Amino acid sequence: MNKVILIGRLARDPELRTTSSGVSMVRFTVAVSRPATAPNSHPQTDFISCIAWRRQAENIAKYCFKGSQVAVDGRIQTGSYDGNDGQRHYTTDVVADNVTFLGSKANNPNSQSNNDFENQPMQTYPENDISPASMPTMDITEDPFKEFGQEIALTDDDLPF
Repeated sequence: MNKVILIGRLARDPELRTTSSGVSMVRFTVAVSRPATAPNSHPQTDFISCIAWRRQAENIAKYCFKGSQVAVDGRIQTGSYDGNDGQRHYTTDVVADNVTFLGSKANNPNSQSNNDFENQPMQTYPENDISPASMPTMDITEDPFKEFGQEIALTDDDLPF
């Protein structure tokens, strides 16, 4: 099984490219912290090269930037190519099957960003607003399972665990 799950921050802005056949591809590097192994040592950071394709690539390039926190779910892929110097170069990348945007460095309370998102007014969309008056009311004193029939008594011997 070849499965990778990473949570980290983008080390630099993503690089969107398009193949000759018109397929979008983005390369990005995720900085993932590794805990310290010795009592007085500092945590380490791994910089992991990732690739995403098609619509996901376009979304990453559009919405993510250096410092954005992401969760990457994918697989490891190795490859090689001959460089201009005549040497054989080997690559290892995580090919992302799914990338979840978790936040940006500006939204991190520990960051030293000048962007103060906390004080920005929340943008609302009137067509999607649901006011408390439009919400259906529900009597919480009524048994919601009363229509399901009689009660079934179980003993500990009936449970499979």
